[in-house]
Amino acid sequence: MTDVLISGAGVAGSALAWWLRHHGFRPTVVERAPASRDGGYKVDVRGAALTVLDRMGLAGRVRAHDTGMRLARFLDRRGRQLATMDAALFGGRSTGDVEVMRGDLTRILRTDDVEHRFGDSISALDADADGVDVTFARGDRRRYDLVVGADGLHSTVRRLAFGPGSAHLLPLGHHIAVCTVPAGLAEDRVELLHPEPGRTVGVYRTSGAPDARALFLFRSPADATDAGDPAGRRAVLDRAFAGAGWRVPELLAAAADAPDLYLDAMSQVRMPRWSTGRVGLVGDAAYAASPASGQGTSLGLVGAYVLAAALAEAAGRPADGFAAYERRMRRFVDANQALAQRNLKGMVLGSAGQIRVQTTMLRLLPHLPGRERMVDRVAEPIRRAATAITLPDAA
Repeated sequence: MTDVLISGAGVAGSALAWWLRHHGFRPTVVERAPASRDGGYKVDVRGAALTVLDRMGLAGRVRAHDTGMRLARFLDRRGRQLATMDAALFGGRSTGDVEVMRGDLTRILRTDDVEHRFGDSISALDADADGVDVTFARGDRRRYDLVVGADGLHSTVRRLAFGPGSAHLLPLGHHIAVCTVPAGLAEDRVELLHPEPGRTVGVYRTSGAPDARALFLFRSPADATDAGDPAGRRAVLDRAFAGAGWRVPELLAAAADAPDLYLDAMSQVRMPRWSTGRVGLVGDAAYAASPASGQGTSLGLVGAYVLAAALAEAAGRPADGFAAYERRMRRFVDANQALAQRNLKGMVLGSAGQIRVQTTMLRLLPHLPGRERMVDRVAEPIRRAATAITLPDAA
């Protein structure tokens, strides 16, 4: 039986463990966090990724955890409503697409018959023609037939196997911050959004949630290099939103106390190859599309499925399996990464005039002739990218 070490217990890592187990491999998952991460932001699952969940027999369970979001409301600096729209339209979701909290999805994907090493990480890789010797942060050393990095944008496996991470990152010129805030700062199942030139703030609460989630998007500042520690992240966020209106000061105060504040540059991972020898990458570690694409979760689910199938088909020839995986995924990855720049233009606007035009169009949209055709044109690039792959047979 082939032993595979997967670094990362997120969506891509958990899905890969599931499918490798399905194909007769013996996967082990190592995760730096002390336990499965239950937090995170809401994510979309579309197109081919829905087929993957269906083939896992998990689509019904995932749909049962749909966020139930109803509306998106755009507000000015005094809290007055500028425009409102259906939540599914705001998220670019078509019929059948599902929106779920990331923590709920990873919990559903996780399988108990796979060994998990929580609170640990990989510190060194020593690969040869027959396997990979892995040194863990705890100090022990084990040998595996294959190692796969599913450890996100700043992947440790990618750094150890392919060199410094910055060489593979393409910054998109914007930063993102996400954190948990008190429920009273949001409305039930409503996305509240406050756009200002060069920055946007959003906050929402899903059905029955005890707290809310806040989102801060802004153009990357020159001084963002000091954002590596909690105090640095808070300082960058405070400077980026100084003088902002609406309830932004309250949200910033809540973010300062949030234990889960995440702040990073919005970036994509661009690599000519996703494997070297017996080490490969999947999900954000290989081809992060950035939160602006709305397709990172779907890329992780599809990538895990395709990689497991390719390795099983290669029957002990990992180089052939990794090569087949890259051939099948490359067009799908390119199509979904291309969404990010397009989407960013509408998420963070550059001037007050652009904000007025956007909110006026959204306010008029329900009353315009040909509304359905206009909505279809907006959603079509996302639909096309989400289905830009023919999945191999699950068996």
